[in-house]
Amino acid sequence: MTPQERATRAAEAMWASDAASAWVGLRLDAIGPGHASMSMTVEPHHLNGHGICHGGIIFTLADSAFAFACNSHNRVAVAQHNSISYLSPGRGGEVLTADAREVSLTGRSGLTDVTVTGGDGRIVALFRGASRQIGGSHFPEEPTDEAG
Repeated sequence: MTPQERATRAAEAMWASDAASAWVGLRLDAIGPGHASMSMTVEPHHLNGHGICHGGIIFTLADSAFAFACNSHNRVAVAQHNSISYLSPGRGGEVLTADAREVSLTGRSGLTDVTVTGGDGRIVALFRGASRQIGGSHFPEEPTDEAG
């Protein structure tokens, strides 16, 4: 199984039971080893009292992209801690995209950066997540014979 096939299968398994991401209206646009891209259209119910996308919704978009990226190796990983900086508002009707890229994976600990951009390409938020693999997999894999 290639790393890309593994990432695709892990994402399919996760997406099948990710009711929260679906409820918010997120879309999984791309997946690869240590990478995920997700997007959403900012709907009226995503807006806060200032008429801009609620920060919690932007965080959810970034956090979900982070989750798919750090689980792409078919090892169950959860967030250990993460942070976000908001740089510009998300506007009603626009598509926000979160691009997650694994920066480091050492042992069971990972670090992933996520950039959230608006429809015009501006940076809306920067997110950094630390993950921890907790054991288990999203789908069973056959052991490989490395000896040939």
